[in-house]
Amino acid sequence: MTKKIFYTVTNDLNYDQRMIRICSSMTAAGYDVTLVGRKQKNSLPLLSRPFRQHRLSLWFQKGKLFYLEYQIRLFLYLLFQKMDGICAIDLDSILPVYLISRWKRIPRLYDAHELFCEMQEVVTRPGVYRVWKAIERFCVPRFAQGYTVNQLIADEFHRLYGVNYEVIRNLPVLEEVEFPTTHQRIILYQGAVNEGRCFETLIPAMAQVDAQLLICGEGNFMPQALALVKKGGLEEKVRFKGAVLPEQLRTITRSAWCGITLFDRRGKSNYYSLANRFFDYIHAGIPQLAVNYPAYREINNYRPIAVLIDEPGVRDVADALNELLNNTDLYYTLVENCKQARLRYNWQEEEKKLIRLYHQIFG
Repeated sequence: MTKKIFYTVTNDLNYDQRMIRICSSMTAAGYDVTLVGRKQKNSLPLLSRPFRQHRLSLWFQKGKLFYLEYQIRLFLYLLFQKMDGICAIDLDSILPVYLISRWKRIPRLYDAHELFCEMQEVVTRPGVYRVWKAIERFCVPRFAQGYTVNQLIADEFHRLYGVNYEVIRNLPVLEEVEFPTTHQRIILYQGAVNEGRCFETLIPAMAQVDAQLLICGEGNFMPQALALVKKGGLEEKVRFKGAVLPEQLRTITRSAWCGITLFDRRGKSNYYSLANRFFDYIHAGIPQLAVNYPAYREINNYRPIAVLIDEPGVRDVADALNELLNNTDLYYTLVENCKQARLRYNWQEEEKKLIRLYHQIFG
């Protein structure tokens, strides 16, 4: 009998590339998959996918009331669904998933994209940190099965809670594509426009760079980012495109000159991160500017695909971007390395571990 698996997220399903990949792979492997997210005020109609999708409509869109309402609505929705297993995606959906799994007596898994409590927007707010840390301490030890995006985070969960999680990296699907012979002098940032992504240094650095910065994404740092552009008089150099659907974003990325993967060192989650965009740039065949943190350094040591900097200060960012823009030999060496690295780091290889894990649990 086909096993019914539910996955829970707090974001808009159209834009979650990791969950689209995971749910598509699980469906192809013979599971009946439902992905549950939320509907935002500006949400587009759900795109057709090979798996089921459901959005929760909420009164509140952000802040403490959003998270409280989401927990309640998610629990009530799941309570009346038939399922054989359930997976919480990140800490912000873990508590309802735990309660439902106990109620229904079904297997539960935890998919940790990051060290949630160590994100800068959490760890710098003592009250918020205490709440989420209490949830983490209660729930994570009770999720014996799970997976995360790199070994650093897996080791941290083992150290804190004694759990042994698999490493399943968020890698793009390897596709046969035609790479552009020329690239526009556009520096691309894709992903959440959130605290800790170094916009406070990246945007001012553009005053010293002869190129345009294109930001594709939305997030909690957007008002500050817009203010930084205005303050620096950089309206002609920095453009905001907002949230972009994955299919369109891949086309934009392939035509850019280089990408940006920067994180503030504050918050262990940033230092231990392995961002989705890091691999998206590799698969697009474009070099990138990235932080010299362990997970990025390990991959760059295998085959250089990026310019790494130790500290993402304004001068450091500007100098590194100018090196990518003006050092032709370096640039095209990195381009060729990206094309080779994508053959090693791709979802076709990574999904095998995911499917094997679920087969072990569900038979």
